[in-house]
Amino acid sequence: MKLVVFCLLAVCCCSLANTDVKDMQKRKLQEVLLQLSDVKESLQHSEQELRTPPKNIEDCCCLSALQCFRANLNVQFNITEKRKQRRLYNSLRDPFTVRGLDFCNAGDATSTCQDCASHPKEKASEFFSRLESLIERAIAKLKMD
Repeated sequence: MKLVVFCLLAVCCCSLANTDVKDMQKRKLQEVLLQLSDVKESLQHSEQELRTPPKNIEDCCCLSALQCFRANLNVQFNITEKRKQRRLYNSLRDPFTVRGLDFCNAGDATSTCQDCASHPKEKASEFFSRLESLIERAIAKLKMD
């Protein structure tokens, strides 16, 4: 009897911890959207072109796409000098953001993701739009779980 109670307690605790992590991921991703909105307003009219992952990226390539977005922000907009861009960049590196975008199941890991350098260059407005879509997709997936 004690073992059954202990097992039920362990299951409840794990469930609560998992829910807590998902909530933290969701909150962090919503924070990223707000930061992205601030940065997007000031930079989307830039004529600069950036390597931009495609709209419909495979689940197992979302982390690769995130890395590409981060790398482009860092290089193209010199984020170390601008506070809003630096906050966005740091939020995109946050472990909760990264885990929130890790949609790859162990059995699905056979997909081959494009290297960032192979993505076509797009205007800044398209770059930010696709990054926003990726973050919104992650929030939607977390809400479904």
